[in-house]
Amino acid sequence: MGSLFVDYLARRLPLVERALAGSAGAPLTDTSVARDLDDCLYAPLTRFTASGGKRVRPVLALLGAEAAGGAPEDALSCAVAVELFQSAALIHDDIADEGELRRGEPCLYRTVGTGLAINAGDLALTRVFEVILGDEGLDADRKTRVLAEVARMERHTLEGQALDLGWVRDARWDVTPDDYTYMVRSKTAWYTVASPLALGALAAGAPCATTDGLVEVGIPAGLAFQIQDDLLNLVGDAEAQGKDFRSDVTEGKRTLAVVWALANLSEGERAELVALLGSHTTDERDLARAVELIERGGGIEHCRDLARRHTDEAKDAARALAQDGRITVEARDLLCSMADFFVERAS
Repeated sequence: MGSLFVDYLARRLPLVERALAGSAGAPLTDTSVARDLDDCLYAPLTRFTASGGKRVRPVLALLGAEAAGGAPEDALSCAVAVELFQSAALIHDDIADEGELRRGEPCLYRTVGTGLAINAGDLALTRVFEVILGDEGLDADRKTRVLAEVARMERHTLEGQALDLGWVRDARWDVTPDDYTYMVRSKTAWYTVASPLALGALAAGAPCATTDGLVEVGIPAGLAFQIQDDLLNLVGDAEAQGKDFRSDVTEGKRTLAVVWALANLSEGERAELVALLGSHTTDERDLARAVELIERGGGIEHCRDLARRHTDEAKDAARALAQDGRITVEARDLLCSMADFFVERAS
């Protein structure tokens, strides 16, 4: 059911990869320090961005443009900007989480040092705006609308990240499912799906009714994406997940599965799960016991059900957009396939 979107990803990936070449920029000088600048700033960001995964986010910007009746090329600067923002977010996330591996390689801060990694992430954020401002295919009005959406995307992401980190810092275990939903909507749904689609549509000159409708598709689809991520970390393929398997337990993350289980376990089992989540354990038996408790509290089943409901909500919104003539039938089918792909993927 998600195969249509997988095919679209494959067809649009070369376009994205070509656009990303050189996206980190180059030194502002050709003096003797240019080599040092490349070594300490531009090359690390170039390598990190080049190591990206499926490129779902930038491809969604192209899909947003095509859904609004434009060409994928209309949204290339938006696609690059979204991927650069992803690079910045991951580089900074790894520092905040004290991560070890990213995309199968040591985290950037572990190879170049924390200070230079922060700087590289900041460069990526700067390049987000420079790339859009430098797009000669966007007139002043479209640039303004696109940049406003970028700012909204970044603000939402920062709010979600603040909650995610703050709850861990404060050892908060009273987080509710509604709290979690707000956090993950902000941290993941906006910049993973809703904003890329909206940015592409804005770059193609779409009216507000179309961009707003694409956001209504993207938010539930993004929630389903994150819930599936959480499930894969707990009960997915251990080999496919690698060293990240069950890392959410080790890091004590307040995922929906955890939040739901804590609200439904007996007092003794709740205390045991909280203790395991707070211990930062990496012992396989402890991790398995934590997952067992989460399952016993109904967290896994609830997440699977809710991911499918969010998927259905996204597909209904896509169908409504097509019925109103705001997007094409082809775009409707791709958006529905995208939503299915998010909950069917194994990694």
